[in-house]
Amino acid sequence: MNVKAQLAVLLVLVGCCANVVFLEFLVKQDPGVGNLVTFSQFLVIAIEGFIFTTKLGTVTPKVPFSAWIILVVMYFLVSVSNNYALNFNIPMPLHMIFRAGSLMANMLLGILYLNKRYTITKYMSVIMISLGIVTCTYMSAVAKEVASTTSDNTEEVNKQEEEDKFWLVVGICLLTFALFMSARMGIYQEVIYTKHGKHPKEALFYTHALPLPGFLLLAPDIMNHFNIAMASSTVNILGLVDVPNMLLCLLGNVITQFICISAVFVLTTECASLTVTLVVTLRKFLSLLFSIWYFQNPFTTGHWLGTALVFGGTILFSDIPGMIKSQKEASIKSAEKKSS
Repeated sequence: MNVKAQLAVLLVLVGCCANVVFLEFLVKQDPGVGNLVTFSQFLVIAIEGFIFTTKLGTVTPKVPFSAWIILVVMYFLVSVSNNYALNFNIPMPLHMIFRAGSLMANMLLGILYLNKRYTITKYMSVIMISLGIVTCTYMSAVAKEVASTTSDNTEEVNKQEEEDKFWLVVGICLLTFALFMSARMGIYQEVIYTKHGKHPKEALFYTHALPLPGFLLLAPDIMNHFNIAMASSTVNILGLVDVPNMLLCLLGNVITQFICISAVFVLTTECASLTVTLVVTLRKFLSLLFSIWYFQNPFTTGHWLGTALVFGGTILFSDIPGMIKSQKEASIKSAEKKSS
């Protein structure tokens, strides 16, 4: 693995994990901060793309503008739904595990839209992932129910319990919608790449720049939570200026999001699919472990069982053992050729 690839692996692990940490810091103080986070990420990535990808609008797009519109709408809905779901009693570990179910959604839509067929192993892996998500969702609902029974007022407990269950269901519906919309977006993206070739940097810019006017619909909510961020407790920077801590976390989230996306892009161009799959899966698992440990999120034996099913199913679906075996065989053949 060359130096560029090694650096990309490091940045994916550090950047993507730190991004989740900053997000959880924000959500702990303001659960409804999702739209502000999404808008900030889109704005920064769009500005960077306008400067470096389109060269201030002087570069003609390789893909027709009309082809991006549907993809842009899908990406906007996925991003807003994923972050806004945190406003509905969705614990961060459940959020991470749920998003790890993208392979399941991709397979189902691949069967429906592309008439794809898969091996028994892949079907088994999807069943594992589905069971894992259901298990973690159920355990999170139980944890919410247990937490709500701490009050002595039975009527108040029942009312709070019903309310918590309702909002948890709303959050899960949002995550489910985002999961399948993301899979549908991937299929549509394949169609675009087949017709016009792969232009990931251009796709990154347009999927973040074109949805920006859509945030006008969310402007009151974004401004409200921006004001909450500005009113948060301050942190003194080098003894010079006091900055709201939520503003620092938001800045950290946006910067690490850009680092994460850029590093994954480099990784996909510099490394084999096995390496990419291993690194991304490891990153998700490390983020989950850190969230459980540092933020003291409730995580029962049932949660661990669900997590094992999700990540085990992901590894099985990606056929990591098979790819390792293929790489070993290729290395042996290459060594034999050199020796001969």
